[in-house]
Amino acid sequence: MGAMAERVRAGLETEPFFSGREVTFSETEIIVSKTDPRGIITYVNDVFMDISGYREDELIGKPHSLIRHPLMPRCVFKLLWDTVKSGKEIFAYVVNQCKNGDYYWVLAHVTPTIGENGEIIGYHSNRRTPSAQALAAIRPLYAQLVAQEEQQGHHGSAAVEASTRFLSKVLAEKGVSYDKFVLSL
Repeated sequence: MGAMAERVRAGLETEPFFSGREVTFSETEIIVSKTDPRGIITYVNDVFMDISGYREDELIGKPHSLIRHPLMPRCVFKLLWDTVKSGKEIFAYVVNQCKNGDYYWVLAHVTPTIGENGEIIGYHSNRRTPSAQALAAIRPLYAQLVAQEEQQGHHGSAAVEASTRFLSKVLAEKGVSYDKFVLSL
């Protein structure tokens, strides 16, 4: 397992832009955002701003990837975007990065917003705090996915393909789709 994956598995981010602190939020709070079809943020709620540390003017008009944690497996984002771009909803566990380098985990429910003519005009995401049990299963899996990506140089299509193959193998062994796996935790 690579060094970056080890940090993910251990929950220790030691890069200069990481604080190493996890931010949590209440089970009663829901982080909400909306984007246009290209993933550009068009709406955020107060909970989103409170947790991420960004002001509204720092978020609106920016790519949603602004909060993407560098240690989040790229293959999961690819799966998420491929699913919603096809017009389907998805549930996914995601680790995001705050403005100050802190991080927070979410269980995201992302849905396409369909216009009058049946075209996708944007995306809507509600994010809740994940259970400790779910994170106990997700953290090691995501560390393995990041390790697969690291072996391919961490960026680019080869990295995503390697981690996608690994994820597909894990899910096939469990006999479930990613959605079913996520919802089973």
